[in-house]
Amino acid sequence: MGNIAIAMKVGADEIIHTVSTDAPSRGARFLRFLGPGFLVSVGYMDPGNWATDLEGGSRFGYTLLWVILASNLMAILLQTLCVRLGLGGGMDLAQACKAIFNRPLSVLLWLLAEIAMIATDVAEVIGSAVALNLLFGLNKVAGVVLTGLDVILLLGLMKFGFRKLEALVIVLVGTIGVCLFINVFKAAPAWGSVASSLIPREKPSGDALRIAIGIIGATVMPHNLYLHSSIVQSRQVPEDRKHEAIKAATWDTVISLGAAFFVNAAILILAAAVFHKGGTPVASLERAHELLTPTLGPVAAVLFGVALLASGQSSTITGTLAGQVVMEGFMNWKIKPQFRRMITRGLALVPAILIVTLTEGRDIDGLVLSQVILSLQLPFAVFPLVLIAANKAKLGEYAAPKWMTVLGVLIGTVITLLNINFMADKFGWPLIVGGAAAVAGFVYWSQFVYRAKDRVVAD
Repeated sequence: MGNIAIAMKVGADEIIHTVSTDAPSRGARFLRFLGPGFLVSVGYMDPGNWATDLEGGSRFGYTLLWVILASNLMAILLQTLCVRLGLGGGMDLAQACKAIFNRPLSVLLWLLAEIAMIATDVAEVIGSAVALNLLFGLNKVAGVVLTGLDVILLLGLMKFGFRKLEALVIVLVGTIGVCLFINVFKAAPAWGSVASSLIPREKPSGDALRIAIGIIGATVMPHNLYLHSSIVQSRQVPEDRKHEAIKAATWDTVISLGAAFFVNAAILILAAAVFHKGGTPVASLERAHELLTPTLGPVAAVLFGVALLASGQSSTITGTLAGQVVMEGFMNWKIKPQFRRMITRGLALVPAILIVTLTEGRDIDGLVLSQVILSLQLPFAVFPLVLIAANKAKLGEYAAPKWMTVLGVLIGTVITLLNINFMADKFGWPLIVGGAAAVAGFVYWSQFVYRAKDRVVAD
């Protein structure tokens, strides 16, 4: 069949093929596949999403709701390609890139993925620190440092098995959803305007474009593409049931990311109904919490803080797993999860502390910037995923159909054009064109001129 061979397991050797899917009926087997999608979905509702949704809703009302919907649909398609790569090809995205691309290009992709995960970690650190400050009055700098100890939580959870970890994340996602939907109900938004805003009315520009790009970066997160293609392999799947497994895992993706859409939409709707309606743009998570008290009552403010803390901690768990996948997949460096977590979290602590100390009252600006960085890196994960998932020589009968490949390329192109437009507005077209030419030249040299040894792993 020509599938990509499994050259190495993820850093999570203890995760691959650890969950049995044996069950007496198809319906029972389907339930065994529920879980990986929810682990991925927490990345779509992390503190970075909160920042972009709160600023977008408080400044522009419901008008950017369609961006959340479009981003979510993009994410569903891309994560479905991850399912095909993981279950059909037997490799995660990082391993596949290392196997297929020449070393200079794979190293570039690895470095960009690491930058994206540091940006993600910055948002998680700040969100958790702010939540601790809101709920318990803990100094934010102390909260940033304290979040570095969350690796102990992860290590403790892993000892109970991957299925238990999935269950905990599902509980955290449920907590976020319940807290937010109670607040949305209390805010009584204009549901007619909400419904009409699901259809784009005008092209965003200026700050609206910046926030829209941040929403895309916060929703379609690069590290989730690496993570999902790995953890979907946690299921034990006989060869004769792979098609059934891909279908079940795809439904798991649709259901979990559908839930993530409603969470993100709830944050923006809450901000629009409470803050935009009152003519009060929100520049910080603390300000949003403070304004909720007189508007919706103290219970709403507490629910806001609890949901934010659950968001930060659930994202921490998946961020650690994604870091292991990327480092071991690209570089084959096998280090213990606690050390990997310390490296990533250590690199994120300095910018996080700078943001909470230098942008007092404006931490949302720093959080939105971290999500814009994710959007800029996104095409370097999307295009490799789409091209590899479509390769019948590597995935055989499990390769993505042509319509999915076309949509995937279209998604990557749209994101790239939005990024170029944004960067050109900030830095000018000559610099952007020169930078794009340099990147294109590097890719051409590394992939077509520089002839490294054949890196395709044979069956």
